Amino acid sequence: MYALTVQQRWFLRRQLFSKHVPADVQSWLFDPASLTARLKQKCRADFRVEVLSQRIQRPRLDELRVLGMETGSYALVRQVRLCCGSACWVYARTVIPFSTLKGKQRKYANLGTRPLGAMLFADRTMERDEVMVTSLTGKQLPDGLGLAEQDSVWGRRSVFRVGGRALLVSEYFLPALLDS
Repeated sequence: MYALTVQQRWFLRRQLFSKHVPADVQSWLFDPASLTARLKQKCRADFRVEVLSQRIQRPRLDELRVLGMETGSYALVRQVRLCCGSACWVYARTVIPFSTLKGKQRKYANLGTRPLGAMLFADRTMERDEVMVTSLTGKQLPDGLGLAEQDSVWGRRSVFRVGGRALLVSEYFLPALLDS
């Protein structure tokens, strides 16, 4: 139901010369700080995480490649909506290889409705690779996000390393956020 199966083309910031990225979107795409903290500040008391799914599955090929995983490998995939009140602002998809979920990093398998970003940015071992960005239409994202097929949605993804182990976080900024 909430599968994101479309192959996406991801760009590093320096590769975006041929794409126009609106200024209001750029501030979200390239903010190096915690997205969770920024959303909480903007939303105030009504911020919440809605878990759409969390299960073991095969990541998409582009996700496997960026994580250095073998084709056919399985990982823990978590999909959530980050909401303010009744408005969903961000769709996020996290791919966590099993090799990451060992030792102190086992906590990332049991987040429930806690925001992943808060845990990542509180982890002193956390390192973040360069942000990659993409642009999609509403029809290329999962159902249940309140998108029309023609809606334009920008997304970013980063490989985070905690305790030297990788996980991939992809975040898609929904029109309700940019209109708020």
